[in-house]
Amino acid sequence: MTEQQKKFPEFYVTAPQPCPYLPGRLERKLFTHLTHDKPPELIDRLLTTGFRRSQNIAYVPYCEGCQACVSVRVVVNEFKSNRSMRRSWVRNSKLAARRTASIPTQEQFKLFRAYIDARHSDGGMADMTMLDYRMMVEDTVIDTFLTEYRQRPDGAPDSEFDSWPLKAVALCDRLSDGISMVYSFYDPDGADSGLGTYMILEHIAFAQRIGLPHVYLGYWIEGSKKMAYKTRFQPQERLGPDRWERVAEDATEF
Repeated sequence: MTEQQKKFPEFYVTAPQPCPYLPGRLERKLFTHLTHDKPPELIDRLLTTGFRRSQNIAYVPYCEGCQACVSVRVVVNEFKSNRSMRRSWVRNSKLAARRTASIPTQEQFKLFRAYIDARHSDGGMADMTMLDYRMMVEDTVIDTFLTEYRQRPDGAPDSEFDSWPLKAVALCDRLSDGISMVYSFYDPDGADSGLGTYMILEHIAFAQRIGLPHVYLGYWIEGSKKMAYKTRFQPQERLGPDRWERVAEDATEF
């Protein structure tokens, strides 16, 4: 095998299994392993053209007769929050955010388990251990970071950040043209305050500050209640057969 062949990704297809989003459907994924010998530009190209990353695997839906999964990204510089988003921002105004290296902690894992047990106890992550969580966070060959959100006590100095209650965590990749939100979780008792919405808003603001034009939100499926929230972040683009295409904006709630 030549050096050029080693650098070109080999693709594989998973066996069919029940689709977690569309009842009665089967899903398959096309995937490749992300390794340090692959050119960074190639990995970036995959992750900006529809592939998602899970540890050191990049995958894309590859389902026979179905193209329901659509990649979506927010156009950062034109983003406009609606009333409900602004309420979420205000309700979480006492949270402080800090970017950290992709290094897992027991404190993060405790929050992760509370989130999974409360909201996704029947999902594919239900049995994840600390070792599994460590692999999810650490196994990466690109620029990956965590954002921790902690509740700031009144009058507390920034130097005491690590001692404040941990309320949410987001695992993200920094791509050439945006931030890809890989996975996020939060205190399930704070769901009513719109913590999930707040984390996306905060990453949009972060992308604006560092000059990146997009925030990638993963896949969206029309008609899926689990993914409906993604349409609220506008303007947005969806990946079509040949290119990213801007979708018509919903004028409600502004």
